[in-house]
Amino acid sequence: MEKLTQSEEEAMQVLWKLDGGFTKDVLELLPEPRPPYTTLASTIRNLERKGYLRAEKLGNSFRYSPLIKAEDYRKQFMSAFVGDYFRNSYKELVAFFAKEEKISAAELQDIIRMIESGKSE
Repeated sequence: MEKLTQSEEEAMQVLWKLDGGFTKDVLELLPEPRPPYTTLASTIRNLERKGYLRAEKLGNSFRYSPLIKAEDYRKQFMSAFVGDYFRNSYKELVAFFAKEEKISAAELQDIIRMIESGKSE
């Protein structure tokens, strides 16, 4: 999977939420400040070229559908992120958040319980 730019990822987040749609649908749901329509259309075409979307011509426009599930992208993104910034160590990732006080001891205990029970929330 090719890495996404920030604008591509924002467009994909909307398309995953909608389970597909037209460029105008994506534009309506993007946060302010929104890009110009033509810029977003170019971004969406890039996503199609990269294999993230399928285009279906309907009348004079295209409806885009995700080819990759959000969960699959999230897994790949997190794996690359941990590899790039934490030497492939999830322990280092958690330690970073603990040192930065972004995760509490109670939350860590919840994570430990999830791991020990083999379940995720």
